[in-house]
Parts: sequence; structure tokens; C-alpha cells
Amino acid sequence: MKAPLYLVLATLFWSGNFMVAQAAVASMTPMDLTFWRWTLAAVPLLVLAHLVEKPDWRAALRRWPVLLLLSVLGMSGYTLLLYGALGHTSAMNASLITAANPALIVLMAMVLPGERTTRWGWAGIGLGLLGVLLVLTRGELHRLLSLSLNIGEVMMLGAIFVWGCYTIIARRLDLPAIAATAVQVSLAAVTLAPFALAMGVRLPQLPAEAWSLAYIVVFPSLGAYLLWNLALKTTPPGTAGNYLNLIVVFTAGITVALGTPLSLVQVAGGLLVIAGVLLTGMKGRAQAPAPETDVPATPRLGDRDARVPRG
Repeated sequence: MKAPLYLVLATLFWSGNFMVAQAAVASMTPMDLTFWRWTLAAVPLLVLAHLVEKPDWRAALRRWPVLLLLSVLGMSGYTLLLYGALGHTSAMNASLITAANPALIVLMAMVLPGERTTRWGWAGIGLGLLGVLLVLTRGELHRLLSLSLNIGEVMMLGAIFVWGCYTIIARRLDLPAIAATAVQVSLAAVTLAPFALAMGVRLPQLPAEAWSLAYIVVFPSLGAYLLWNLALKTTPPGTAGNYLNLIVVFTAGITVALGTPLSLVQVAGGLLVIAGVLLTGMKGRAQAPAPETDVPATPRLGDRDARVPRG
């Protein structure tokens, strides 16, 4: 019974990241949030990985080129785009676009030799993309012809594309999940440092900023990663991936609780996205042979990326 609770709490923490970061970017830059998030999380994650997984750190460091690439994509690139987007669009819309990521990953992975999906998979991809289009155009699909999309929503599309690239590479990485994540976070802190200094990155000046950053470091960056990976010890990746749909549900609940009503288009788009994800993940679709790896939690094509979560 512990694993489902861990998965629910992890998705709740990531949902909070959307809401808290949206408030934080009103006074802090995306670079402020991204740099301090990973800098402050690096050492605790390294300690956590050492205690939980006891990895061979020398073997991990020998994989530094791919870990550096993953760090640039998943830690620096995705997070900067996410926080930049939240300065221009709502947390609800950002979470709805993010929810389409599993279907996008399946679509992107099909360019690889031997990867394929079935009619259910294609139907899921179609529904998910339709749901995202409804959210992006606010129900007015003709807006696509004039490309009059919100800059924040365009940035979120870029963010999920970057995460898709990250996922396709990361799912074949034969390293313990928390240790790999900890090294990537550490590399992000180091590689972002020159840019942060050049851009005049600053620590929080107001209590609200400090609390926002503290939440982002403690809950989405540390707590969620630990809970997710602990759950994966007893939960199949595909099953765990279904819990990612709760990010939209929790974000919607927090949005309504804070007094912001949801539009009918957002509700319809969200339902289509979730239905698409579920269809894409249905058993019985064609799958590629699993890559050789020592990490049992690494998902195959069509499984949600359950090993290294987003947010």
C-alpha cells in the first residue's frame, strides 16, 4: 500500500511546482529559479543516492558525456523553458500541455529502428494532440492558421519536445536512477553557474520568494524524486506512469481552490489528453525489444517515462 501513496504524493509535489513557480516568476527570473533549484538540491541528492542505491560512482562518472547531455536537456533546458512559460501562461495550461508528453515520446521514438505502435497507439496520439490544440487555441482551432499562439504555450511545446529527447536517451541509461539524476543535477549547477553569474542571478529577497524556492527544492526536486524511485522498487514503470495523469487533476484542483475557474475548453482538452495517454499506454500494442540494461525500472516504448519523472 505504500507504493501508491508514494506515487500520489510525488505527483502532488510536481503539481505544486507548477503553481508555486508561476507565482515565483512574477519577481524572480527563470534563471534564478533554475540555478538555485539545482544548486541547492545537488548535495542532498548525491547523499540520498549514496544512502539508498550505494552506486559505483566511478562507473557513473565514466558516463559523463551522456550525463552532461541529459543534464543540459532535462535539468537546464526543460526547467528554463518551463519556468519561462509560466511567466506567460497559466499553470493549468502548462500542466495540460505537459500531460501530452507521453504520447509525444512514443511519436518521437518511432523514428528509431524497430520502434512501432498500433492503431490504439495512433488513436491515443491523435486524441492527445487534439486536446493540446484545444487548450492552445482556446477552442478556436482557426487560430492555428494565423499562428497566434501565446508565447508561454509555445515555450511549453518546446519544453515537452526537449523532455521527449531527454526521455529517449535516458531510458537506455544503465545507471541507478537516483544516482544518475544526482549527477545530472550536479552538472546542471556547474554548467549554469557562468550564465547565472553573467545574468546577475540573485537569491530570494522577499519571504515569499524564499518560501517558493524552498518548496521547489524540498518537494519537487528532493521529495518527489525519492518517493517516485522508492515506489518503482515494487511498481511496474507502465503502472507508475499512469499516475502522472494526476498532475493535471491536482493542478486543476489547486487552481479551483485558489478561486480561478476552469473553462469548458480546458476541461475538454484535459479529458482528451488523459484519454490519449491511456490509449497510448494500452497493453497489446506493438513493442520494440527491451534494451539490455541492469536497471529493471527502465521502460520500453509506450511506457510512460517512469524512471526519471518530470517537473
